[in-house]
Amino acid sequence: MNPHHPHSERHLVDRIGWLRAAVLGANDGIISTASLMVGVASAANSAEEVLVAGIAGIVAGAMSMAAGEYVSVSSQADTEEADLARERRELATMPEHEKRELAAIYVERGVAPDLALQVAEQLMAKDALGAHARDELGISEVVAARPIQAALTSAATFSGGAIVPIIAAAVTPHHLQAIVISVVSLVLLAVLGAVGAKMGGASVLKPTVRVAFWGALAMAVTAVIGHLVGAAV
Repeated sequence: MNPHHPHSERHLVDRIGWLRAAVLGANDGIISTASLMVGVASAANSAEEVLVAGIAGIVAGAMSMAAGEYVSVSSQADTEEADLARERRELATMPEHEKRELAAIYVERGVAPDLALQVAEQLMAKDALGAHARDELGISEVVAARPIQAALTSAATFSGGAIVPIIAAAVTPHHLQAIVISVVSLVLLAVLGAVGAKMGGASVLKPTVRVAFWGALAMAVTAVIGHLVGAAV
């Protein structure tokens, strides 16, 4: 191990932020756009109507995903910053209390009291706020909220997933569009579920079946609704 880089290992948790947004965006792009197009295909009279629905869905969905992720993660970032600001004030006004508080955390984890106090002193001498952020608040560089990264990743992956059913519809005759869109989308959902599970170090089967099931259910429901609405109008 390099003494200048005592912790050079890469862990799966390092991927949590971008992996979550990427998988969520791609899955949502496929499911929502494919479901929308299948529903329209069940009621529409031409292939062009289905394509228009898909294009509208990809634009609206990508913007919605970006805005939703940005707002959600920004709220988390605001909360983290508020906690850090309070911690800065406490470190400035009552450092001894904060040192004992940090030592108590290490004691609860099984460190002897005297050693825990020494550890707290040394960590605070190097980076007091970082030590408290990590061990008291649970905030670290790995899991810190990044609103812009989450928004851009969600929009990009949503679009990447949503383009697949649109391409499938574009090269398929109208009378086969609903079937082809459904099959292609379900296959891709299963693949994404397996890839996401593999990258996250989880079992492959359960996530794959889960995402394929919900995708099939969403498309089936919209197909039925589209057929009923088309028949009614």
